[in-house]
Amino acid sequence: MKPAPSSPQRRNLRVPEFDYSQPGAYFVTIVTQGRKQLFGHIVDGEMVLNDVGKMVTEIVEGVPQHYQSINVEASVIMPNHIHILFLIAEVVAGPRACQSDQSNNGQPQGVAPTKEQLSLPEIVHRIKSLTTHRYMLGVRDKSWPRFEKRLWQRNYCEHVIRNERDYQAVYDYIIANPMNWDKDEENPT
Repeated sequence: MKPAPSSPQRRNLRVPEFDYSQPGAYFVTIVTQGRKQLFGHIVDGEMVLNDVGKMVTEIVEGVPQHYQSINVEASVIMPNHIHILFLIAEVVAGPRACQSDQSNNGQPQGVAPTKEQLSLPEIVHRIKSLTTHRYMLGVRDKSWPRFEKRLWQRNYCEHVIRNERDYQAVYDYIIANPMNWDKDEENPT
């Protein structure tokens, strides 16, 4: 009997033995499956978000509201990918501060992490999961275009920020990304 064909091994893009829950700055790029342009388009060097892009922006910008040790220092939604510069700080127990208004009946905003510190892969997973869920609702309720199998590519690219110069270079790259769309490797044209 022939042995079953082995499944292709996915390449691990993470730095071996690195603790991605430790405080620090991290640059992440998440790309749509098939580099499908779902979030809007570039006009004269500026990103014009469609409803899908606005939804993704809302979720990315909402991360710090739900996880007090995570800050989004900079982000940009591009037609088929997103760049995010995260800052993970020392964890302080519990959810973000309570806000008493009638929309939440005085309940805390967000949820407390179930362990001491979320890791970068967990943060990215939560963004991908929530955006996929909301996108599926948009397909059903708002006639957004369907996607095949999954919204996002299976993995993501990350870079651990090592110093202030590295941080500034990444920050500048994110801010300038729409102006450089014609040269972007994620641009399918």
